[in-house]
Amino acid sequence: MKEATPEERYQIRQVRSRPVLGAFLAWLKKQKTQVLPKSSFGQAINYCLSQWDKLIAFLQDGRLELDNNRSERSIKPFVIGRKNWLFANTPRGARASAITYSIIETAKENGLNPFQYLSYLFERLPNLDPTDGNALDQLLPWSDSLPPVCRASK
Repeated sequence: MKEATPEERYQIRQVRSRPVLGAFLAWLKKQKTQVLPKSSFGQAINYCLSQWDKLIAFLQDGRLELDNNRSERSIKPFVIGRKNWLFANTPRGARASAITYSIIETAKENGLNPFQYLSYLFERLPNLDPTDGNALDQLLPWSDSLPPVCRASK
């Protein structure tokens, strides 16, 4: 499935996942009528039903991933660095470190060389027209208008 296009992934999910989730939803609804709502099982069923739209969101768009492993990997450095940030001296220093770290990790996730990307930002941001709403969008890590020098070599 990883090599499939979003359109192919969408079609596969309609065939393989939608029927399974439909059966699961029917089972949840049946179980809900047979258990006490305040029991642990009843609460679990109610929670699942209340989150149903989020659970099946991946069926609507082939670009969506089934899990959050990429997100988990992205925040792992934050978790590891959490103790180090206790020594940021001030809340503003800690906030600045977190913002910088977030920019760097987002750049990596979007296939950018963090050093080149930050250099590009530092060159462009001082001259950015604050009235041009599109100007900032062109500097975001997922923008197609970033120069090739910002891309990480493979």
